[in-house]
Amino acid sequence: MQDLNGRKVATVFGGHGFIGRYVVERLAREDWVVRVAGRRAGDAGALMTQGRVGQVVAVRAGLGDEAAVARAVAGAGLVVNLVGILAEGRPGDFQRVHADGAGRAARLAAAAGVERFVQVSAIGADAASPSAYGRSKAAGEAAVRAAFPQAAIIRPSIVFGPEDQFFNRFAGMAALLPFMPVVRGAVRFQPVYVGDVADALLRAAPGVTYEVGGPEVASFRALMRLVLDITHRHRPLVAMPEALVRAQVALTAWLPNPPLTRDQLLMLERDNVCTAGMPGLAELGIVPKAMAAVVPGYLSRFRRGG
Repeated sequence: MQDLNGRKVATVFGGHGFIGRYVVERLAREDWVVRVAGRRAGDAGALMTQGRVGQVVAVRAGLGDEAAVARAVAGAGLVVNLVGILAEGRPGDFQRVHADGAGRAARLAAAAGVERFVQVSAIGADAASPSAYGRSKAAGEAAVRAAFPQAAIIRPSIVFGPEDQFFNRFAGMAALLPFMPVVRGAVRFQPVYVGDVADALLRAAPGVTYEVGGPEVASFRALMRLVLDITHRHRPLVAMPEALVRAQVALTAWLPNPPLTRDQLLMLERDNVCTAGMPGLAELGIVPKAMAAVVPGYLSRFRRGG
């Protein structure tokens, strides 16, 4: 759809987040008017410079607010939902955000006549997942498809880039601790560059579910070794005993931002890699960037002397 001035309009829920800023930048470059929707309009302030004056607009619209979501999608031709959480602040947050919120956005987008809807899910989305996170992501996919059958769904593995909360987090730990703790080090991941994920979102075909990962599959232990090598930190990798990990999770559960939750521990029971035969970056014509081409550039600041 177009606005009264004939311009293409896209609404990006969660556009102020890590992946969102790359999506917004690409949409602005392709001459879309972009509504960056979130619970606090001020969160999107830094994105205004991604386009011309008035091209990137902050909209206050949390996914729990029916009327606000309806206003945010009205007149849009494309709606992207990036909203997600890794841990619950209160019981039921996974369901409210990943399932109810996603379903609401898709239902109201369909009612508004939106042409394209793209839902960001996650590898591991499964109604039979041991983790509430994985089950809620699967519920969100089902709710989106029920409301908007031609929605495209993107399931990324761990997403890396300059602002990520994975490599940056562990590099910070390596700078402070005398050793690098490793929890379930054999679990495998397929880290994917944030720019490749953003490109995939905009190229995704209607009605298709994609699993997107980078060119390398690596164990958690290998990724921690990579962090140490890049940051020039000589730390032993220490496998944490399961009993100790569970005790630590129980002791820190009361913290507002615990280092590891029980549900995240359950997520580590399964590999986080693309399923063989699923459409991915190759089907979208995207050659994925390797970690070595990107990660050293932003982790170098964690070296002694920066």
